[in-house]
Amino acid sequence: MDLKIQTKNLDFYYGEVQALRRVTLEVKEHQITALIGPSGCGKTTFLRTLNRMNDIIPRSRLEGEVLLDGQNIYDNGVDVVEVRKRVGMVFQQPNPFPKSIYENVAFGSKMLGMNHSAVLDEVVEKSLRQAALWDEVKDDLKRSALMLSGGQQQRLCIARVLAVEPEVILMDEPCSALDPAATLKIEELMQELKKEYTIVIVTHNMQQAARVSDLTGFFLLGELVEYGTTGELFSRPRDRRTEDYITGRFG
Repeated sequence: MDLKIQTKNLDFYYGEVQALRRVTLEVKEHQITALIGPSGCGKTTFLRTLNRMNDIIPRSRLEGEVLLDGQNIYDNGVDVVEVRKRVGMVFQQPNPFPKSIYENVAFGSKMLGMNHSAVLDEVVEKSLRQAALWDEVKDDLKRSALMLSGGQQQRLCIARVLAVEPEVILMDEPCSALDPAATLKIEELMQELKKEYTIVIVTHNMQQAARVSDLTGFFLLGELVEYGTTGELFSRPRDRRTEDYITGRFG
């Protein structure tokens, strides 16, 4: 199976504070990779390095490499907009724009210069279908996205990412604000999406990681303690710290 993303000896700093330490990890194509660990252990910081979202944070800096299809996305001259198009992100809280459902999904395509209405219609329908939302909203596309339920809003945000045709989808605790029924829909959606996309998810919910992911990485104090197939990591962890975490001794 092809590698989609590799990080090599990744260090990350917020000013003088080191948040990540020598993180080396391989993300395989068309797999779901889950990142687990206690709060403040570096999971989200690591996730945001994968599409340069941390660039906007003052006094932050990165050392090491993040390779997307073999190219370091932090090399001089790399187009950050193109990186974020190829590696989309879904955030913890659903964040639809205060616009219609249609305009939310079409937003990225319009920003990239697509203005042909028939083409936009196709993009919106395809993306909403991929996000398992089309049947629920197809008659209300002009309605405000803010009127949707929390679970629908999160699927809308996924559709908004899909509309610009990424290769990788990053998800930062996408179900933490959702009820169990909405969470189940997102988890089922992820299984469908991995057929076409590579997914990396940060989750505090270890049961969710065990249910949805193919590979799991355990972070602690900015270090990647252990990384491997989800079944192996949960049933036969190699590191005592991993075992202590997944059995509830701390965290």
